[in-house]
Amino acid sequence: MRSILKIAFLFAVMFSKQNLFAQKIASSKPNIVYIYADDLGYGDVSCYGATKITTPNIDMLASKGIRFTNAHSSSATCTPSRYSFITGQYAWRRDDTKIAPGNASLIIDTNMLTLPAMLQQQGYTTGAVGKWHLGLGPALTGPDWNHEVKPGPNEVGFNYSFIIPATGDRTPCVFVEDHHVVNLDPRDPIYVSYDSIVGNDPTGRDHPELLKLKASHGHDQTIVNGIGRIGYMSGGNSARWIDENIADTLTSKAKQFIVKNKTHPFFLYFATHDIHVPRVPAARFVNSSNLGVRGDVIKELDWSVGAIYHTLDSLHLLSNTIIIFSSDNGPVVDDGYKDGSVEHLDGHKPAGPLRGGKYSAYDGGTRIPFIIDWPNNHTASTSDALVCQLDLFASLAKYFNATLPANAAPDSEDLLSALEGKSTQGRAYLVEQGGALSVTKDDWKYIEPHKGPKRNLTGNELGNDSLPQLYYLKDDIGEKNDLSKQYPDKLKELAALLKEIEDKGGVGTHIKLNND
Repeated sequence: MRSILKIAFLFAVMFSKQNLFAQKIASSKPNIVYIYADDLGYGDVSCYGATKITTPNIDMLASKGIRFTNAHSSSATCTPSRYSFITGQYAWRRDDTKIAPGNASLIIDTNMLTLPAMLQQQGYTTGAVGKWHLGLGPALTGPDWNHEVKPGPNEVGFNYSFIIPATGDRTPCVFVEDHHVVNLDPRDPIYVSYDSIVGNDPTGRDHPELLKLKASHGHDQTIVNGIGRIGYMSGGNSARWIDENIADTLTSKAKQFIVKNKTHPFFLYFATHDIHVPRVPAARFVNSSNLGVRGDVIKELDWSVGAIYHTLDSLHLLSNTIIIFSSDNGPVVDDGYKDGSVEHLDGHKPAGPLRGGKYSAYDGGTRIPFIIDWPNNHTASTSDALVCQLDLFASLAKYFNATLPANAAPDSEDLLSALEGKSTQGRAYLVEQGGALSVTKDDWKYIEPHKGPKRNLTGNELGNDSLPQLYYLKDDIGEKNDLSKQYPDKLKELAALLKEIEDKGGVGTHIKLNND
């Protein structure tokens, strides 16, 4: 009996030492979790002023961390914003970073040092879960859905990836885990085209009677799960997702990544599908808000945030995890489907006090919710420092005392003091991309002249005008009063600054990819 007790005691001591060793490894550097919502507006969450809907889990992060009121994505659309965040480079410096089709090649040069690759150098295990929309496959051919889907996230700094290749409304409607389509039957290969119909799947254009979600514009090509998509697809029937399960699937994969890597530093890029179209929430979130389906997917997004937070809490990782919450661009209501979102706004203002939204050069397109909860920080604060998501690259490099190569993250700025809430000094200036480019400096915002319609099919104001525009945001956050005629010298100054920034990086110059 004594021998058995002695053996049990030795095992207990060994387990205790292993556990302490694991905890020591885990606490050596903080974990980083970046939750990146899709199309969530400045006014869509209650901690930023929404009164028609509540977002308790997002609000909880704000109650413990720093809520930024002048934080921006680099662009008013998704692909360029995501590119800038990962590379630290303005996407408009490239000629291939517009909204990517679902069969686009990888647009990130695999020779670039990216944010996740920099974190790998610091000893982090890195994971990308959720929406990718940065292309996959080699430059000349694009992705091969039926074999290895590469290069992709795993070639630009992520150890693990479970992704939606493009967006929920674009084919192919499958998940890719690391280099392979999930649940693909090789006897039913996938074919994708954005030029012409492939296979015999019905389209929304020809068979509207098969749709459970009608299109308002576009979104009338191959039908998957009763929803017309952008692009054509055939095959891969066993791999096709069910839209109602997307949030659960992605959140589960994100939680699994955290659990698997709990004993050593990890970086999780959790890019949710919510609240992008098609808005098809899980059954338990239907009618969970008073704002129709768009409100329901905001509630679903908030649940995902809470699920990640509580997973970290259950593993005792909160005290050693940086949690960042943001959105890729501003809001849109009707974005191609008749889902009732416009009719159910009920006075809710997705962009809050801002003008414009997704696709727009006005601040509604790029000023977004941005919250950082630092480890052991339990005092809520608000910062009006001018910051951008692309600044996370240089700022985290500073945090880890990492030296970046001269050509890495060329447009990212070290704003660590501002992001930690130790300073109110943000960027000296920021260039933002709608259709037109704009530059903001000292609360003055200049929007360059740009051809195109005043509004797009979604109804959002785009900020396009044949003449330059000038706004003073400190007194006019809604950009209602164009001061270009009253302050011609300021207009000239900012126009010259924008041109100088453009010339510095060769705006529009194609950078050769090395993805073959």
